[in-house]
Amino acid sequence: MEPELQVIFASVLLPFVAAIATPLAYRVLGERTGYGGAAVALACFGLVASQIGREGTVAVPWVPSLEIAMRFRVDGWALLFALLASGVGVLVFAYSAAYMHGEDNLARYYATLLAFMGSIIGVAFAADLAALFLFWELTSVCSFVLIGHNTEEDAARYSARMAMVVTVGGGLCLLAGFLLLAVVTDGAATFDLAWMLANDEAVRTALRKQGLFVPALVLIGVAAAAKSAQVPLHFWLPNAMVAPTPVSAFLHSATMVKVGVYVLGRLRPLFLGVEWTLLFATLGLATMTVGAALAVIASDIKRLLAYSTASHLGLMVAGFGFRSAAGAEAGAFHLLNHALFKAALFLVAGVVAHEVGTRHLPNLGGLWRDLPVTAAVTVVAALSMAGIPPFNGFYSKELLFEAAYEAGHSAGGLAWAYPVVAVLASVLTVVYSLRFLSIFFGDRPSGLPSVHRAPVALVGPPAVLAALAAVVSVTPETAVDVVVQAAADATAAEAHEMHAGLPSHLTPPVLMSAVTVVGGVAAYPYSDRLGRGIEAVVNVRDALRPTHLYDQSLTAVELGSSFTASRVHNGLLRTYVVWCLGTASGLSLLGYATAAVQWPAMSVFDVPLAMTLVLVVALVAGVAVSVAPSHVAGVLTLSILGFMVAIFYIMASAPDLALTQLVVETLVLLIFLLVLEELPAYYADVKRFVVARDAALSLLVGVTAFVTVLLAGRRADDEQTAVAGYYAEKAVPEGGGTNIVNVILVDFRGFDTLGEIFVVTIAAISVLVLITMRNRGERR
Repeated sequence: MEPELQVIFASVLLPFVAAIATPLAYRVLGERTGYGGAAVALACFGLVASQIGREGTVAVPWVPSLEIAMRFRVDGWALLFALLASGVGVLVFAYSAAYMHGEDNLARYYATLLAFMGSIIGVAFAADLAALFLFWELTSVCSFVLIGHNTEEDAARYSARMAMVVTVGGGLCLLAGFLLLAVVTDGAATFDLAWMLANDEAVRTALRKQGLFVPALVLIGVAAAAKSAQVPLHFWLPNAMVAPTPVSAFLHSATMVKVGVYVLGRLRPLFLGVEWTLLFATLGLATMTVGAALAVIASDIKRLLAYSTASHLGLMVAGFGFRSAAGAEAGAFHLLNHALFKAALFLVAGVVAHEVGTRHLPNLGGLWRDLPVTAAVTVVAALSMAGIPPFNGFYSKELLFEAAYEAGHSAGGLAWAYPVVAVLASVLTVVYSLRFLSIFFGDRPSGLPSVHRAPVALVGPPAVLAALAAVVSVTPETAVDVVVQAAADATAAEAHEMHAGLPSHLTPPVLMSAVTVVGGVAAYPYSDRLGRGIEAVVNVRDALRPTHLYDQSLTAVELGSSFTASRVHNGLLRTYVVWCLGTASGLSLLGYATAAVQWPAMSVFDVPLAMTLVLVVALVAGVAVSVAPSHVAGVLTLSILGFMVAIFYIMASAPDLALTQLVVETLVLLIFLLVLEELPAYYADVKRFVVARDAALSLLVGVTAFVTVLLAGRRADDEQTAVAGYYAEKAVPEGGGTNIVNVILVDFRGFDTLGEIFVVTIAAISVLVLITMRNRGERR
């Protein structure tokens, strides 16, 4: 491991170590644990910042047999995302120390927040598909815990489950997409994402050659859409606003919801093409428009910010969707800009709710006299969100306009919808940004109580973010030179010199920006009328709302589970056997079919006549068992089948197996005959459905056993035969037995017996515990 890259491992591990130590630290520090978390985040920020300007990959073996390593890659894109996670984390932890005063379960809160930060940094640097998936899922788990922080509230539990279902469902799609990537690179670097990015053309060609390009693209697209709240999976994000405000600022504006965008930027070189643009440019602009429209009609300031977050995430996805260099620059630059102004606005919303006691937009206005510093922060952040020049959001939105215009100009036709939709969504963005700003500069409602000045601990973090946004606004080239240029180069197909600044002459993107600003400012006085129009469209079919569809889906799953449980868990042993054997056989046959195994060459003429006669007798005996008129006849016929199997073993030169078969068959025959006296002569009328089901199950199990034996005994010059040959060669001299059968029995049966011993031991301990508890209860 290169010494200068060891700090990357430290930056990922430090938050997890701190999370483990948090319960103990909370006993000592109490509510000041938030400042301890801020110190950890600051240390991570310093470690990550020390790598600016460096590139490289470092790996530690994890699962060598599967070519999986804990591999981290340092480049501009990873550094930008990790800097945001740790830098915003410093401010969120400091803000939490004041905002979460008096709350319950703070040890769990800070431990989860630290683990979440470590997961985000892990996602940023992960250069192995398995490691990336691991950290991706950790962010979902931590988000679930943080959204449901107030466990006693129904809304918190409902929203946490919703976020988990959507994001983890997307995670399964991501896993499937990663497995497709691993398939096409098998033998070169199965899970090595760094190798794939370095050989992007070869990977892309292999995907197309095997017909896996579009399936992998769609699976990864669904995963990114679920994580980054893209239409129609955007509905979980506004519901997640029940989480404490610091959680909203950290997870749902600066980091967690950007994980999907980050992965798109990371994988962009592998999939860039017509399909990529068609999927993500369209998806991003649709989300940008829908999110902006819903933000216009939102009456809760956190809900407004949530919908606006979905809209800006759509902007980033659309930027990365366009094939031009301006698209990659728009996505990378807006990732930074959005984190600065949106995290600040969420913290401002927390200040307003904390000091005023309400988040209802119609009940707020004229707060600049009471909260002057907060108002100044809001001016910078809201105008940045609106994309008003010269604030920082303007520069990245200008790049999106450039990419959208280039796509429309080069493709023509329907592609001209890209710049049109981008302008429309941006006009709505100006409207809802001015609505948020009105809580400080609008008319003061008559019923608004007196508002106390917010403490420095609450105002300080959003002020720092607003100051950084102002710095980027004044000197955008500085941000480009420090982090954005390198991030854009890492996500682009080829390097391109990036520039950001106020326009000096009229161009189509400048004209689009002018229309956006003028149109948004002109539409703001009519925002109420505009909102009623949007609500009329939204409420046309309530059944088509994503939240309603989600609820209906859960209801259908619950009904289906109840229906299935009543038929599977009905207390009948026959039913359990049917489900277990049917499922095992079906999955086995499906595995054989999907694995495309080779069938061995077969010829009935190669079987000796005597052995054929024995097998025919066994087959006739098997059929006779099912039609035997009595229990005694059925048992005797079954024994004929067993004895034929023993004779078959003798003909196959396996006398030891034949002897074992004869002994077992004789003992089974005697046991059956002994218990026949206790069996009733008549049970009940057998239903035709049950007979047909059991017959079908018998055939299914028989086919599975036949195919399994057939495939296990095939002779082919492949790896499986090589392994079997090696075992046969080494069994006697190294296994310590006299023949291969002895060694197999010892090796495999020994492990089975060891497992049975463990089970019996656990059962005995459980019985002992129950007896002990019963005796104690009786004494009480």
